[in-house]
Amino acid sequence: MGHNFNWEWGNAMLAKNVKHQYLGVYMPLTSKVFDRLFKKMRSRGNSILIRATNMTREFLPYRRSLYCIGLIADQSPGRIHKTNWFDFFGRKTAFITGSAKMGIAANSVIAFATIRRVKRGYYETSFEIAEEHPQSVTEVELTRRFVNYLETNIRKYPDNWLWSHRRWKHEWKEEYDL
Repeated sequence: MGHNFNWEWGNAMLAKNVKHQYLGVYMPLTSKVFDRLFKKMRSRGNSILIRATNMTREFLPYRRSLYCIGLIADQSPGRIHKTNWFDFFGRKTAFITGSAKMGIAANSVIAFATIRRVKRGYYETSFEIAEEHPQSVTEVELTRRFVNYLETNIRKYPDNWLWSHRRWKHEWKEEYDL
């Protein structure tokens, strides 16, 4: 999912309501105090948190078990050389394809999600199966589907997306297409 409204609440509710172990991937904060505070908040509901910066190694103990993994996949990528560029709101925008690559490698059902505010204190989560057989598509195609899903949901609920995430801090250059 993208940063649609209250993803902290979504993390806790998903962990509480799925029958398999829930793994939430998060980006550590630079402030150790705030990182501890947010990690405590994000681990409510029996979530196991995996740092995005060390995802491969921290995921290893769970790879042979049944799990549900949650990823927020609309942040501006840190490693621009490991991205693909897609049209997003009329601009070429960098997206990482690592989550698609991981889903394909595990041959896991891929679902996209969005959370929206219904009224104060009430939220609604919806899921859409993106691919039941991920090994039948490429990571670029799966990421393209996510980009389209995300843009559609942002257009439907623009007030629910966190616009402050510097989504376009990287500018596309012609050499990226080589």
